Amino acid sequence: MSFATPLFLWYFLPAVLLAVLIAPRAGRNAVVAVGSLVFYASGAGGTTVLLLCCIVVNFLVGRKLEPDEWGFDRNRRRHLLLGAVLFNLTVLGVWKYAGFASEQAAVLAGWFGGHLPEIEFVLPIGISFYTFHHISYVVDIYRGERPALRDPVAFVAYIAMFPQLVAGPIVRYREIADQLPQRRTHRLDDVAAGFPRFAWGLSKKVVVADSLAPVSDAAFSTSAGDMTFAVAWLGAISYMVQLYFDFSGYSDMAIGLGRMLGFRLPENFARPYSSVTVTEFWQRWHMSLSRWFRDYVYIPLGGNRAGTVRTYRNLTIVFVLTGFWHGAAWTYLVWGLFHGLLLVIERACGLDRRPAGLPERVARRVVTVLLVTVGWVFFRAPDLGSALTMLGSMLVPDLAGVNAVVEAAVTNQRTLILLAALVVLLLPAGAGAGTYLEVARGRAATGVRFGVMTLGTFYSGLLVASGSFSPFLYYQF
Repeated sequence: MSFATPLFLWYFLPAVLLAVLIAPRAGRNAVVAVGSLVFYASGAGGTTVLLLCCIVVNFLVGRKLEPDEWGFDRNRRRHLLLGAVLFNLTVLGVWKYAGFASEQAAVLAGWFGGHLPEIEFVLPIGISFYTFHHISYVVDIYRGERPALRDPVAFVAYIAMFPQLVAGPIVRYREIADQLPQRRTHRLDDVAAGFPRFAWGLSKKVVVADSLAPVSDAAFSTSAGDMTFAVAWLGAISYMVQLYFDFSGYSDMAIGLGRMLGFRLPENFARPYSSVTVTEFWQRWHMSLSRWFRDYVYIPLGGNRAGTVRTYRNLTIVFVLTGFWHGAAWTYLVWGLFHGLLLVIERACGLDRRPAGLPERVARRVVTVLLVTVGWVFFRAPDLGSALTMLGSMLVPDLAGVNAVVEAAVTNQRTLILLAALVVLLLPAGAGAGTYLEVARGRAATGVRFGVMTLGTFYSGLLVASGSFSPFLYYQF
């Protein structure tokens, strides 16, 4: 079930909100937990059993990981933590990467005249996200940062919470632990604050991202013989805009939904294309993922405290994992290595600091956007060959124009949306519109909220009702 479907918007969401509002305070977590499992099962089917098994294992282990006052069971706790982390990573590895590994083994065997069968698994929806939530839970308890949950219903509400279960934001346990006890209040004010944020995200998704999807799809499906300079750049730019409005739109919807349910979820985007370095870009793009890797991988590896060479090593490891976390394909690995290499170069050359002068900031921002756009070609392309073909065409100008398929996709309406979205995307750094809608006060803010909730919701609802929407891009991860 997607947020941008009639079933969710007109039936599921109103029913859950009504149930949460009328339920006694002690029963609100149960409403969230049951509603979230129904939401997940509607799309995941039988793989819901895998999620439930992971929930049971991590809940039981978490109770055993709390540090005692004297530290007598330190070794036992460490071994138990390693076992829990290994369990979660094994689940992720088997279900998400075993098929890819068997495919590569079969190719390698074929080179030597052998034959190996390929394994295929149905990828459970949101497995990358709920695996990271489980690891955050057990690690934060082991470190003594938060106590383990005693109430299994509250734990299910945290792990399976439908606003963030499928595509984030990745909510570290320490960020939400204090919100999970049944003493949490829930008021109509939360619904009033969360709905404009949800409506804003819905508008970004169905009005902008879905409108540009046919353009980027047509460009990236162009054969090598028909690929031109114009097609390549049109595809790369349209996908850059589509991905941002799709994923940031989902994050806005998730944060708004969480607020309506009485939870404060972390921000996930902070105008990333205003960055003047790739380092800053990763401080603004998918921030919940960056924070997770920082806290549970980069810092435990030594961070930047173990010398220059190990710092570069740690950055590379983090971005290799970031690439493969997104998907089991060589294109994601290359994309991760590309960004890791850029961060290493920036740090080595002293370019990771924000320049002082305006001309230099403008120039560095242009370079950063171009480098990130190049990276998105690897992220979107179906294989490395297609990515290299498109990148080659982007580097060699020609006057061939676009082919008939791409030309048909680039309607006047989509061209206008692309240009308007680029203007919004490239505005100077500042507070995001989603945060403004949620927390700002005054007549101007009220007027903007009213406009988003009426015009934005109405037009988005029409598009949803007509069936002109597509799944969120990050659902595949």
